[in-house]
Amino acid sequence: MKAIEITSFGAPDVLRAVERPDPVAGEGELLIRVAASGVNRPDVLQRTGNYPVPPGASDLPGLEVAGTIVSGDAKALAEAGLSVGDRVCALVAGGGYAELCVAPVAQCLPVPEGWSDTEAASLPETFFTVWSNVFERGRLQKGETLLIQGGTSGIGVTAIQLAKAMGATVIATAGSDEKCAACLKLGADHAINYRSADFAAEVKTLTGGKGVDVVLDMVAGAYVAREIECLAEDGRLVIIGVQGGLKAEINAGLVLRRRLTVTGSTLRPRPIAFKAAIAQALRAKVWPLLASGAIKPVIHSIFAAAGEPSGAAQAHVLMESNQHIGKIVLTW
Repeated sequence: MKAIEITSFGAPDVLRAVERPDPVAGEGELLIRVAASGVNRPDVLQRTGNYPVPPGASDLPGLEVAGTIVSGDAKALAEAGLSVGDRVCALVAGGGYAELCVAPVAQCLPVPEGWSDTEAASLPETFFTVWSNVFERGRLQKGETLLIQGGTSGIGVTAIQLAKAMGATVIATAGSDEKCAACLKLGADHAINYRSADFAAEVKTLTGGKGVDVVLDMVAGAYVAREIECLAEDGRLVIIGVQGGLKAEINAGLVLRRRLTVTGSTLRPRPIAFKAAIAQALRAKVWPLLASGAIKPVIHSIFAAAGEPSGAAQAHVLMESNQHIGKIVLTW
């Protein structure tokens, strides 16, 4: 099969098209002929040597794919209601940048009705992440307010649409007026340009001084202290990225007085059973929203994975530029 390999840690040009032996599905697994692969920030971190591959996972980058089942564990397929020839999208721990990809059956979901494989490849990583962190760890409820840092990222566009569909008020931050307008178009109630305004002060104004119930943070660093300031009583701060740095100095008194929760998680190293439970929740509560059109795909750019120059390298250049609004996808 054709695949995209990280030849060494470094700039996007270390991504090269190579030939690899076809993988074989084992117990509880299936093999997907990949039509499209999603590109995510962790792929960039892996390429630069800042995100070690979990034990047992493929060294190839890529955490989400969509395509057609070509083989698999018959018993596991039957139990999941899947068959060879079905179109699925899947969350994987690695190996997504390839024409063939092995995935745990429990981490696969049917391609939503009316969606293309390219659109479906934009789903798993962000939807698993947002559901797990915003709705399970962050416990966002109907009628509450969510602050999303980075509203036009893949995670951001998913969080905006999903939170609004679940009845929450959404405030998103973005780095330009154009991106703020995109957040509002996606359904955010308010958008704050963090380059021209203090998001903590704006949040206080927008909420009448109450603050928000949940913050989804992909920045960390100095943002953490300011996010704690704009949380309402019993508020929850969920950290899923550290682009702004690993260390933060906070006002612990606010945490005590307002009974705040500061938490975080990474999804990739979690066990299959944990991800399977998320998949089941998504299929029951979110997949109907995708099929109905209540939540729509937001794809900024599509690249031919193994093209010349490398489509994967071009995708990573775009990802690192932070100029995209929505998802970046590779096609095979």
